[in-house]
Amino acid sequence: MQNSDIGDSFLRLVKIMDDLREQCPWDRKQTIASLRQLTIEETYELADAITEQNWNGIREELGDLMLHLLFYSKIGAEQAQFTLKNVLDGIAEKLISRHPHIYGNVKVKDEEDVKRNWEKLKLKEGKQSVLSGVPVSMPALIKAMRLQEKSKQVGFEWDNSEQVWEKVEEEMQELREAVQEKDALHTEEEFGDLLFSLVNYARFLHIDAENALERTNKKFIGRFMAMEKMAAEKGSSLDAMTLEEMDALWNSVKTQNKED
Repeated sequence: MQNSDIGDSFLRLVKIMDDLREQCPWDRKQTIASLRQLTIEETYELADAITEQNWNGIREELGDLMLHLLFYSKIGAEQAQFTLKNVLDGIAEKLISRHPHIYGNVKVKDEEDVKRNWEKLKLKEGKQSVLSGVPVSMPALIKAMRLQEKSKQVGFEWDNSEQVWEKVEEEMQELREAVQEKDALHTEEEFGDLLFSLVNYARFLHIDAENALERTNKKFIGRFMAMEKMAAEKGSSLDAMTLEEMDALWNSVKTQNKED
């Protein structure tokens, strides 16, 4: 597809956004505050489609998010805060300044050099810390990943996965001790430390901890619903069964899944 075709499609969507804002009662009523939760929902829908590798879903959700970006830009222009051109020029200029190995004379060896340079440039631009770009409201598991990735750029990192696993085992022992002490706050603290260490171990294994947990969530949902169905076929329900009976159903579902 030619760039002119992409430009035409983009401008068409911009025109539709203008029309909706002017003519649709619902669109006229929206503010950046009312759109916030909807944008978060759309982002999670995109994340679901990515986890499922649903390319049609990814395409559709990207379109929904694109509309939201135009919506915020439209409201920003109405409030005389910024224009869509400001948004596009801003990200273009940022990308050029943050990639001196492409648009300048800086030499890099690999992607790790690129990441380190990125963080150094952010500090030169006025950031107070390499961690300052991590959103406060980001879900905790994803935030742990981002904090670790960013601190890595200044050399705060284990040398190998064996060292990280030793830290996991250390945190497991500290959690056991906290549980034995029956100190609720200390137990919560140690549990958090263990999760943080496991996320770090996942990074060393090149695993997305958030996506791994979501895959397990989906697997649990599928197996649990299959259990409910099997119980119903037996003329019963899970709440009428003993734990041993439910465990037998669970194992049966697992066996079926392996055979499929």
